[in-house]
Amino acid sequence: MLYLLYYFGYQAPDETLGEGNPLFRIFGYLTVRAALALAVALLAGILTGPIFIRLLRRKKIGQQIRGNGIPDLYERHKNKAETPTMGGILILAAFFFALLVCGNPTSPLVWLTLFAAFGFGAVGAMDDWAKLSKRNHKGISARAKLLGQGIVASIIACWIYNFPPETLFRASLDASVVEAPHSITTIFFKWLIPLGLAYIPWVILVLVTTSNAVNLTDGLDGLAIGCVLFVASAYALVAYLAGRYDFANGYLWIVYVRGAGELAVCCAALAGASLAFLWYNCHPAEVFMGDTGSLALGGTIATIAVLIHQEFMLMVVGGIFVAEALSVVIQVSSFKMTGKRIFRMTPLHHHFEQLGWHESKIITRFWIIAALLAMMGLLTLKTR
Repeated sequence: MLYLLYYFGYQAPDETLGEGNPLFRIFGYLTVRAALALAVALLAGILTGPIFIRLLRRKKIGQQIRGNGIPDLYERHKNKAETPTMGGILILAAFFFALLVCGNPTSPLVWLTLFAAFGFGAVGAMDDWAKLSKRNHKGISARAKLLGQGIVASIIACWIYNFPPETLFRASLDASVVEAPHSITTIFFKWLIPLGLAYIPWVILVLVTTSNAVNLTDGLDGLAIGCVLFVASAYALVAYLAGRYDFANGYLWIVYVRGAGELAVCCAALAGASLAFLWYNCHPAEVFMGDTGSLALGGTIATIAVLIHQEFMLMVVGGIFVAEALSVVIQVSSFKMTGKRIFRMTPLHHHFEQLGWHESKIITRFWIIAALLAMMGLLTLKTR
């Protein structure tokens, strides 16, 4: 909306429309629209949050607590039973509204990001609804969920693969500019690795694993959404830099992606929506995001990382998500091979609960680590 004011009110006018209004020029600046996107998403989420939470309570859309075979966990979290869930709808609504107001509707990158958010969110919503219908925490089968994620990720991967390379993706190599639509970059080095057709399964892998990693992290009040806030903030800066030829090719020597600045607006909107949700999700939580939110957030972050060719950086910036997912993989593998468990309980945050840490202490310390990892991820831009 604001971008259209800039385009039609300032940039596009000609002899038939008259001179452009200089007041609308400000909406052409990415930094201005990114800041406004954060503010719009934040205000929209906070103002509509109470209405949304009351609606969920009236519809009896409440959280089901794991209890079978895990008495300690159930005792710690039984007071959260029937807390409204599917709060991811609130996140997605604030995110979409902010992009509607501040985003560039002509950018294919914005539309792809929105598709990722609502596509993965739809898979999560099906799982949440199954849990509510069955009145237990199991939801749809793991195979069905993985299939849904795979379908959405495949569409995104093919969509990216068929982007026009001469207009969207470029990378620096020595003093020349080469096409790099189906390549990945590494952290710490300026290597550009072309994958060709293998780029499609690579993108699917990144999207599915990231969405599941965020889902696994969503186990304590405000834990996942706080970590997403730091990741989105870091990627907002990286996306802005990747969309600036002078910074990307002339200074940092990272992949230059034409139009990536619009992804900075998307990240800012996501950060604003995350802040708004954290307002109601902080301990003690008034609402949970459910799989609707966690899968959508993970899929959106991963899509943005892929679009700016910074997938490996996500392993650093989103280190908390990596640790949570790895803890589950290690635990399952160890138990199957040796019959012994490495952690007292997984995902990782439950291990610290079993050690006697209070929920608030775990959340705060994980947030601190997430902030440090976000800064470390940004530092890798200067080590290449």
